Amino acid sequence: MAVHVGACCMRIMLLYIECFNINDVVKMMFYGNDTIAAISTAVGEGGIGIIRISGDAAISVAEKVVKKRKGAGLGALQSHSMFLASVVDPVDGSQIDEALVSIMRAPYTYTREDVVEINCHGGVMALRKTLGAVLSAGARAAEAGEFTKRAFLNGRIDLTQAEAVIDTIRSKTDAALKAAVSQLEGGLSEKIRGVAEKVADVLTQVEAAVDFSDEDIETLPATVLFDLLNETNHAIEQLLTTAIRGRMIKEGVRTAIIGKPNVGKSSLLNALLRKERAIVTPIPGTTRDVIEETITIKGIPLVLQDTAGIREASDEVEKIGVRFAQEAIRSAEIVLFVVDGSRQITAEDTRLLHEVDGELLILVVNKSDLPPAWSAQELALPDRFKARVELSALSGDGIEVLEETVERMLLAGSLDAAGSAIVTNARHEQLLKHAQAGVNEAMELIKTGRPEEIIATVLRDALDNLGEITGETVGDDVLGRIFSQFCIGK
Repeated sequence: MAVHVGACCMRIMLLYIECFNINDVVKMMFYGNDTIAAISTAVGEGGIGIIRISGDAAISVAEKVVKKRKGAGLGALQSHSMFLASVVDPVDGSQIDEALVSIMRAPYTYTREDVVEINCHGGVMALRKTLGAVLSAGARAAEAGEFTKRAFLNGRIDLTQAEAVIDTIRSKTDAALKAAVSQLEGGLSEKIRGVAEKVADVLTQVEAAVDFSDEDIETLPATVLFDLLNETNHAIEQLLTTAIRGRMIKEGVRTAIIGKPNVGKSSLLNALLRKERAIVTPIPGTTRDVIEETITIKGIPLVLQDTAGIREASDEVEKIGVRFAQEAIRSAEIVLFVVDGSRQITAEDTRLLHEVDGELLILVVNKSDLPPAWSAQELALPDRFKARVELSALSGDGIEVLEETVERMLLAGSLDAAGSAIVTNARHEQLLKHAQAGVNEAMELIKTGRPEEIIATVLRDALDNLGEITGETVGDDVLGRIFSQFCIGK
C-alpha cells in the first residue's frame, strides 16, 4: 500500500528539531525565570512614556515600585486591568511619579509572559528614574529586541512576523506599512509553510523508499514526485517575483538624474522635491557630488540622486564627482536622462547616452518654457527610452506629467501590498533562492534516476532553508543579527 504523509510526520518533526539550535530550545523552556525591563517609548519629552516589564517576576517586581491608591494589591488583580498608582523608589520609598499601570498575565501577552506596563509622564528624568527603580527591584535591563525575541521563542509569532515588527516601526510610506502589517498577520508565513509542506511530502516519500526498501510497501512513482516538486518550484517562483516589488516598497527605487552640465538636473531635483535642495547656477559643473533625497509617488519611495554633469572634467574634484555620477547610473533602477530642449543635441549628449544602461530610461526634455531647438528624432537611439516627457524645471510645468509617467512605469497596474504575501526582506529572498535551487536539483536527480539517499539530502537542505525563513531551523547567530536591529524596549 502507499505510504501516507502522516505516517512519517514524526520524522519531519525530528528533522526540524535536529536543525534547531539547542540553546534556543532551552531558552523557550526556561526563559520565564528571567524578568526584563526597558523604556518602550521614544526618548524625549511627551505626554506619556512607558516602562515595560516582562517575565515570571514582572508583577512582584512591579509591586515594589508602584503603590495603588486603593484596593487590593497587584497580585490579586485580574489580567488586562489598569489602575492609578504612585511610582516610588524601592530603596527609600520616595515618590518618583504617578502613573497608570496595566497588568497582563501570561499567556495572553506580547511575550506570552506576565507583563506590566507603567505609563508615566513622558519626561526623560521621570522615565529614567522609574526604570532605575524597576531594575533596583529585581528586573534586568532588556537587550535590543528582547521582548519580540521572547515572543518568537515562546511561540507567539514566527521569525517572519518578528521581522515584520521592525518593518512596521520603520515604515515610511503607506505601501510599506501595508506590506509589513500583512507579514505581521502571517501572510508570508502561510505561503512559506505551504511550500515547506510540499517539500516535506516529497521528502517523506523518498525517505520511506529508503527506510522500507526491503519491505513490500508501495511509494509514489518518480513521475508523481517530479510533478510535486515542479509545483513547488512554481510556488517559490511566484514568491520570488514579488521580491523586486517588495524592495521597491521597503527600500525605495534608486533614481539617477543624469545629463551633461547645465541641462537643469539640479533644477529638476528641486522641482520634484518642491524645495530648494540643490544649488543652481548658470555655471557648468556646479554639482560636484551626488545629492540624495527621497520623494514618494503612490506610496513608493523614490531615492533621487542628482549627479554631477558627466563630461571630460577639468579638475580633480570634478573628476571625482563624474565618477560618483557614473556609479549612480550603474546602481539606479530608473534613469532620468535630462537634455536641454532649447539647445541643439551635441555629440556629448549621444556619447553619454551610450554609457547609460537599465530598463527604465526616461528622456526628460527640460526648458520647455524656451523655444525648442530640436525634435525627438534628432537624439540618437530614441527607441531606448521607455518614455519622453517635456517640462520646465524652472516653472514646474510638466513635473506632474513626469511623476505620472514614473508611477505608470513602476506600478504597471497595481502595487497594493494589502492582503498579499510580498517578499520585502533580502534574507527571505536569498533563502527562497537557495530552496528553489535545491528543489530544482532534486527534480534533476529524480529525472536521472539517482539514489533516494542523495535526493533526500538535497530536499532536507531545501527544507532547512525554508525553515530558516520562519524560524523553525534558525540558530543563535541568525537570531542575534536579526534582533540586534531592533530598538531596546521592543
